[in-house]
Amino acid sequence: MEISPFKVAIPKQQIIDLNNRLLNTRWPDEIDGAGWAYGTNLSYLKNLCTYWTNDYSWRKTESEINSYDNFIAGVDGYQIHFIHVKGKGSKSVPLIITHGWPGSFLEMMKMIPYLTEGTGLTFDLVIPSVIGFGFSSKPTSSGCNSAVIADLWHKLMLGLGYTKYGAQGGDIGAGISSWLSLKHPNNVIGLHLNFIPGSYQPYMKPGDSLTVEENIYKQQIADWYAKEGAYGSIQSTKPQTLAYGLNDSPAGLCGWIIEKFQSWTDSGGNLESVISYDELLANVSLYWFTQSLPSSIRLYKESRKKPLKFGRDNRINTPVAFTRFPKELPTPPRSFVEKSFNITQWTEMPKGGHFAAIEQPQLFAANIKGFFEQIV
Repeated sequence: MEISPFKVAIPKQQIIDLNNRLLNTRWPDEIDGAGWAYGTNLSYLKNLCTYWTNDYSWRKTESEINSYDNFIAGVDGYQIHFIHVKGKGSKSVPLIITHGWPGSFLEMMKMIPYLTEGTGLTFDLVIPSVIGFGFSSKPTSSGCNSAVIADLWHKLMLGLGYTKYGAQGGDIGAGISSWLSLKHPNNVIGLHLNFIPGSYQPYMKPGDSLTVEENIYKQQIADWYAKEGAYGSIQSTKPQTLAYGLNDSPAGLCGWIIEKFQSWTDSGGNLESVISYDELLANVSLYWFTQSLPSSIRLYKESRKKPLKFGRDNRINTPVAFTRFPKELPTPPRSFVEKSFNITQWTEMPKGGHFAAIEQPQLFAANIKGFFEQIV
């Protein structure tokens, strides 16, 4: 495995092109008083794009990224971008943290100080960009799903000298981290999740039935998909059709991504109360400059072909912590999760949503740290 230092340096011409495209946006109309009920609110998106053009600084984002040690690792023909920060405490545990969609590795940067600094247990953090996201390479053929990426992560950790390590993930990262624990149980010492993959199917013995609580969850998830799941349906069936518009229009890309931040955060309807314009636009700009929206949404289709489905002899026996944030997407009851995961810690958090690492970094980091303090 070859590992090379990496610095982010987007060419100036690409920044100029972005601004020109934003200035020439052909805006749609909107129903009076629509708010967010029909999707991304027009006035909100216009204000955000105006800020993107006039006030946001990608160079500042670059500087923040480059303040950490970034690398590119070549593994099985893929180029994996990752940040590597070693803990400063008396004992450091290797921990690979994996993001999801429509997030990126940028989400995790606010947690880095809370996880690497201090006098007690800290972490040697490995924060990769999922294959097809950010500065990692884009698959050129089908078959690169969450299970495949889990094997790449394992080889990356071994290449860094970590034979025993922890894993943390939310959204797509929860699926990758779960596969990592399932496929490499002798190496993963602990699994911390803040999301249960939507494809999760536990093994059910013949004659087994769902509890009342589990049946209620099944109805909740069906209702949620009927109201909120259209994005997932197209991304897991016809992602390429969507890709043309979103790869060509920065305003369109921003609208597609920001609607999820608005819907899935614990903000009381005031998104900027938990995530600033600069943080939102750093993430959208990353997708824009790396042209990774098309490849990132294709992962939905690839992973749909390989769901996290447990057989009779499959179970994650590694100690597992699950942290439920109140504004997270519908979450299975503990009894349903415990059918396949060795849950040793289950925490109901007081605040936070789907993007917990950026919404509540200190609270989230403390929960991760508390879990690993119990098992190492």
